[in-house]
Amino acid sequence: MKLNTKAWPAIAAAALLTVGLAACSSPSTADDTAADASGATFAVDENTLVFGVVPDSVDTETNYQPLMDYIAAETGKTVEYHESTDYAALIEAAVAGKIDVASFSGFTYVTATNNGAALTPISSIITEEGQEPGYFSQAIVPKGSDITDLAGFEGKKVCFVDPSSTSGYLFPTYNLLNEGIDPEADITPVFAGKHDVSVTKTGEGVECEAGFAEDSEVEKSDKVEVIAETMVPGAPIVMSNTLPEELQSQLVGILAEVTIDDIIAAGIDSADSDGFRSVFFATSPVDDAYYDTIRDICEKTNAEQCQG
Repeated sequence: MKLNTKAWPAIAAAALLTVGLAACSSPSTADDTAADASGATFAVDENTLVFGVVPDSVDTETNYQPLMDYIAAETGKTVEYHESTDYAALIEAAVAGKIDVASFSGFTYVTATNNGAALTPISSIITEEGQEPGYFSQAIVPKGSDITDLAGFEGKKVCFVDPSSTSGYLFPTYNLLNEGIDPEADITPVFAGKHDVSVTKTGEGVECEAGFAEDSEVEKSDKVEVIAETMVPGAPIVMSNTLPEELQSQLVGILAEVTIDDIIAAGIDSADSDGFRSVFFATSPVDDAYYDTIRDICEKTNAEQCQG
């Protein structure tokens, strides 16, 4: 496999990520987190769990609400929704001990732990029975485009999601490099911020002539077509290692292998909806080693965004 190890784009968002993480890598940043009698710490207090998410679509909060309600019902704690302004901000929150449970992308998880976040992956969400954890990073073009493969992205305006997005930036850039396309010199990158926005902009064919997004958002649009795809390790649900050990064990029991039927049986009526069923069938256990593929790509490409 041909591998181009040129430096990745020195974009402003990456600079923000580096500066932000450097600022919050010291243990002193978590001094205002709440500690219980055993010395375990919470983002807010021992009666609250802060649930952090990657802001990857307009429906993020709606998609996660039944799962958060289930965690609240099973633990007896209030679960607060925390959607960061971008991926870098969510990583900063994790490093600073400001979240207790979260749903990350694989790349965001690796970057956060590289920078000192005390996190353990519990599981990954699957959307269909019999499915394995994981999803596709898809290369897309407007319907009717004359671009038929990744090589055709050269010289084009290309939509990415965010510099810290696994399926919306890391894997796409890696695949472009393997095609001999330098993302810094051979294309014009456009950062859409969310997967659905990347799909929309690509479908319009004006601001972006091609793009990348995860399959769950691509399949909602009839304005784009897929010309290539790569399987990405499933996004992890993680928990903070600073929570009490008993609570950590409880969260593993709750989240490692839960089905939508389990959530409905627990009295979470909102789970029995077409919207939630479209994004959640069950969870499947994953561990830290599951994300070694991402670490390997980070090492081989020397991606600035991977650095701790």
